[in-house]
Amino acid sequence: MSVLDPARPKPDSQKAARPRTGLFRAFWRWHFYASVVVVPVLLVLSLTGLVYLFRFQIEPLLHADLMRVDHAQGQLTQPWQTQLEAVQAADPGATVVSFTEPTGADDSARFTVETAEGLTRDVFVDPYTVRVLGSLDPDSTISGTAVRLHADLMAGRVGDTVMELGACWAIVMAVTGYVLFFKGRRARRRQRLAGAPNARLRTMHARTGLVVGAGLLLLVVSGLPWTGIWGEQVQQLATDRGTSLWSADPGALSNPTSTLDESLPHSHHAVPWAQGKSPVPQSNPGAAGDEVSVANLDTAVEVGSRSGLAHPMTVALPSDDRGVYSVIGYAFDDPGAERTVHVDRFGGQVVSTYGYDDYPTLAKVVSQGIALHEGRRLGTVNFWLTALFCVAVVVSCVTGPLMWWRRRPRGAGAVGAPRGRMPLVASPLLAVVVVALAVFLPVFGASLVLVLLLDRFVIRRVPRLRQAFSTADR
Repeated sequence: MSVLDPARPKPDSQKAARPRTGLFRAFWRWHFYASVVVVPVLLVLSLTGLVYLFRFQIEPLLHADLMRVDHAQGQLTQPWQTQLEAVQAADPGATVVSFTEPTGADDSARFTVETAEGLTRDVFVDPYTVRVLGSLDPDSTISGTAVRLHADLMAGRVGDTVMELGACWAIVMAVTGYVLFFKGRRARRRQRLAGAPNARLRTMHARTGLVVGAGLLLLVVSGLPWTGIWGEQVQQLATDRGTSLWSADPGALSNPTSTLDESLPHSHHAVPWAQGKSPVPQSNPGAAGDEVSVANLDTAVEVGSRSGLAHPMTVALPSDDRGVYSVIGYAFDDPGAERTVHVDRFGGQVVSTYGYDDYPTLAKVVSQGIALHEGRRLGTVNFWLTALFCVAVVVSCVTGPLMWWRRRPRGAGAVGAPRGRMPLVASPLLAVVVVALAVFLPVFGASLVLVLLLDRFVIRRVPRLRQAFSTADR
């Protein structure tokens, strides 16, 4: 919700009965300023979120020559190892990192490789003819670009901090928006009945925000574990108290040299959230009596199938002579079925297996929350509700600034901010809530302190700024 417009100003005789420092105008003012930070961020998040939601429809449509295959009725797929060798032969200088099963009978198999130049490519193979169809840079596709924008605006730590700042202030905007919705509903009704200008626009914004606010709070909370500041701090706090946002493989005891995220640099396509930092064990050459590999990609897939992993599976290939085949069952719509099996490359036996049941309690909660966040936990219902929510966010982000534009003052330099200030001294409970929120969300807390300092020592002391920002008198 953003820039919710309350009732038309009353005559001066009535204004005196309601102090300008009242809660309504104070919340309206903070709602206005929160929207300045939040609206651009929410527009990026909602639009890129829509692209990510529909990635399984968009990418095959745009790259049908790579992702779709024709086959005769009853035609059998060729061994995965044969397809792997075809990819290796097509580019001998590249290193194959992983393999992902086709999602359907008409889909190609995907192999992720690292080229001799250090670039990552997704190579697609016809599983029926073993013909290499071509390759894509996974980061340059529409969905890959959307994921990177959604994460950090493609600007690294700075972009991540901006996104986290917007997410934190989105909480403020949602809470203040609800206050404005319920306190201003009678005024909006009177305006509609009187045919006041922009009355329908205000009502549309308010009703859309009523739904958006709840979903916004859910998505912000479930998305915070991804953030670079809040997420890292909470992870460190959890680790210090014997738990974690991540899982730990109880069987990976053979001096692991990497994690699943390190094995799969583009793991947002394959690795469950809670397993990303999990260590990868090593193979044991002594198990087979010599150092000749007897297991291959087909062995790994077969072991994964026998272990009951969810399809389509992704297999991270051994990175060195002691590596293992890490077979990952993502269980797209059910985090409770997430499991990974590490298969010894020499003997073909299971080195270790772990999954949702092995997660710490906190990791289980985060995994379920992220599945909801991505619109996949409750199947089609979750998917379409998330899609509609993204559209509603866009509507709110458009109608809010439009309301401000139509009612903005025509004077030079005027911002048109609602006049009011938070009566924290007179409302101890409100003060406690604000302080608690600032402590719980340090990025919000730091930005709040900065805003208050600017208001106290700059805006209030410069007459033009005080007038432009409609700063209430003490």
